[in-house]
Amino acid sequence: AYSAARGLGISAEDAAEGLMSFPGLAHRMETVGQLGRVRFVNDSKATNTDAARQAMSSYPKFYWIAGGQPKTGGIDALADLFPKIEKAYLIGEASEAFEETLKGKAQTVACGTMEVAVAKAYADAAAKGQEAVVLLSPACASFDQFADFEARGEAFRAAVQGLTAPAAKGARA
Repeated sequence: AYSAARGLGISAEDAAEGLMSFPGLAHRMETVGQLGRVRFVNDSKATNTDAARQAMSSYPKFYWIAGGQPKTGGIDALADLFPKIEKAYLIGEASEAFEETLKGKAQTVACGTMEVAVAKAYADAAAKGQEAVVLLSPACASFDQFADFEARGEAFRAAVQGLTAPAAKGARA
């Protein structure tokens, strides 16, 4: 993008400023709020393990919201990233299978719904008293509970905003 901008005659400073101010795309590692020291990242577009791997690889540790309508192969391909999971909050049809895969490798909590998962993940992350990331990167299709990944991402955003008034404004508390 920088090279294309420069090729169009845009100054180096303006091109760099444009890149640094680009907020990214919705549902693709999108920060949707921060409450205290806990940041909430919406990666609902991660409908398979390859996509989830990208988000999971971006953080040293995270509270993972995962699940939905499982894909063939489950989450076995992510096994090398399991040590990064502080705790997994499982939703949807994949909950039992993911819990079995994570047994002995990461703590899990069967949550059922997005609202429950967000609330529990936030409570656990905040209790640590340090910088933390709650990551929605489901590694599944959304069709068991939502019309599409966008609806799932919006449910995540709404659950985050529902935690407190400061979170609803995307403000730092």
